[in-house]
Amino acid sequence: MTRASSALRGVLLAVTLLTACGVSPDDTGDPPTPDADDVLDVASDRADDTANDTADGTRDTSANDTSEDADDAVHDASEEAPRDATTDRADVTADGADATVDRADAAADRTDATVDRADAVTDRADATVDRTDATVDRTDATVDRADATVDRTDASMDAPMDRPDSAMDAGTCPPEMVLVAGRVCVDRWEATLEEIDMDGGVRPWSPYYNPGTRRVRAVSVGGVVPQGYIAGSQAQTACTNAGKRLCALDEWLAACRGPMNRTYPYGNTYVPRRCNEGRTPHPVVEYFGTSVGVFTSENMNNPGINMLPNSLAPTGMFWDCVSPWGIYDMVGNLHEWINDPAGTFKGGFYVDAEINGHGCLYTTTAHSFTYRDYSTGFRCCASPR
Repeated sequence: MTRASSALRGVLLAVTLLTACGVSPDDTGDPPTPDADDVLDVASDRADDTANDTADGTRDTSANDTSEDADDAVHDASEEAPRDATTDRADVTADGADATVDRADAAADRTDATVDRADAVTDRADATVDRTDATVDRTDATVDRADATVDRTDASMDAPMDRPDSAMDAGTCPPEMVLVAGRVCVDRWEATLEEIDMDGGVRPWSPYYNPGTRRVRAVSVGGVVPQGYIAGSQAQTACTNAGKRLCALDEWLAACRGPMNRTYPYGNTYVPRRCNEGRTPHPVVEYFGTSVGVFTSENMNNPGINMLPNSLAPTGMFWDCVSPWGIYDMVGNLHEWINDPAGTFKGGFYVDAEINGHGCLYTTTAHSFTYRDYSTGFRCCASPR
């Protein structure tokens, strides 16, 4: 702004003030001198008017601005609210999808675990089938050997002249027995049992169970599992019911050692596994899975022990374990009770036939005549007819 403009505005302001104060130029043209108070009052009123106008303008402007801000906020909120709600719904949907995925993953994990368990069951079943097949194969082999034993036994019975007592009369002993040293008949095979009914009929008795108080009789047959789990007193009764008796010690030794007084039925030199002995592991330990606390009377009479593979063999299966008289299994397979009320059994069994003496000399006297376990068996003797 120029100095002229500023001076002009000052003159106009002064005139205005003077006019407002009621002062005007006189006829001479000289302005009267205004009263100072009047001038101040006019200036104050103008200032108040200006301040009021300014305040009103400011209020109007602020109100307008506030209104516009509120409108903008409402507008923004109206636009942002749907977007926020949509975003929230999208987040919820995403969370739900994540949870569904998590559940699907958990279900997949459970399915995998189920498949793994099914595979394990299948593997165990396959292993069981393999063991069963192996058992069947061993059983077939056992049957084949038993059949061969029966054939050889039939041949030996048809040709009694092959035995040392060749001069004997074939009718002197029952067909299942052999005349030993011309003085005693001895069962060819370890005994099995038959149960006698009330009417006198008979039926086979399981060789894996003790007969208790049932009435049973002894039978000597080739190719069958012999009777274990029997006490000496029960064996004595079974022989009596068959018209026979338990063998005396000297009779049993003569039948086992032959006319040459051998240590083993087959000779004087030990041949491993020639007879059914020397089995490992111990069947009681194998059956129960431990050696700790298992050698109890109840456990040692468990029928499962003699059902284990490679344990108790059918009579005559070890066909080379035969004495010169044609008598089988006098060493190994089962301990054999003899006629001794104090309690003696001979020959060892399928685990051991050496600790208590070699071969035919093996003798156990540690038990009473009423003792029994999986290893105790017998055979009968009789006087010639």
